[in-house]
Amino acid sequence: MKLSESTLDLIEQLRSSGQSFCIATIVRTKHATSAKPGAKGVVTEDGVLHGFLGGGCVTGAIRKEGLKALQTQEPGMIRIKPKDEVVAPVDTDGTTLHKSSCPSGGTVEVFLEPMKATRRLIVLGSSPIARTLVAIARTIGYRTIVGVSDANVQDMEAADEVCPDFATAASQAGPNDALVLSTQGQRDREALRAALASSAGYIGMVASRHKFQTLIQDLAHDPQLGARIADIHAPAGLDIKAVEPEEIALSIISQIVALRRSRQIEDAAGNSVERAVESTG
Repeated sequence: MKLSESTLDLIEQLRSSGQSFCIATIVRTKHATSAKPGAKGVVTEDGVLHGFLGGGCVTGAIRKEGLKALQTQEPGMIRIKPKDEVVAPVDTDGTTLHKSSCPSGGTVEVFLEPMKATRRLIVLGSSPIARTLVAIARTIGYRTIVGVSDANVQDMEAADEVCPDFATAASQAGPNDALVLSTQGQRDREALRAALASSAGYIGMVASRHKFQTLIQDLAHDPQLGARIADIHAPAGLDIKAVEPEEIALSIISQIVALRRSRQIEDAAGNSVERAVESTG
């Protein structure tokens, strides 16, 4: 497989898995450079540069600026020139400059294009509320993943991805993602265990406070799961006096949006990028 094909495959994998990343493309070179125009690489949230864009003389700058682009979500161009030609942080045309110590003396221009992770909603269960959650979430741009038993797969075919069990669906949740349990009496504890073991930034459960307290009695003393119980919103959703399944689903989506807009869901992912940026400094 060609290196460029491998990079494109990685981009597709990252998009499918719901991760943020930054595409780095060499658009112009001058004099001798090891990578040529059209070469693509990917900077991931952990600060790793995947793909070949040249030697250490240029990759450090690409990693650093790629992570910054992930933070700001703003595309831009950088220019890496021989160090004796760099007298200011910005070139005369406004392009950010970086110094290169490569003996070849080449100049490389790189376009950085941040790709923000697609927000995902993971739903465990196939209740009427679960089905409505999937419908609303897809309308506002979420990728929807559901975990259901084989017997209920057809009920949730509108989702982007259907998993045959709760654990598989919940394991895909990351810090940017929301997870809602809407099992409503169908294997509640199994779903709750899967949710608590996940990395979801938001966990909500469709249940009364009394039922929730009953369900967590056996889990509260589990050293691996108990610490996350306090993070669960139960009953899930904003208090809008909802009664019908559609209204309850709307209240849950509204709560998820409110928390995301206040960055209470995305903080964990944002902090990881910030730490990666600091480590490149």
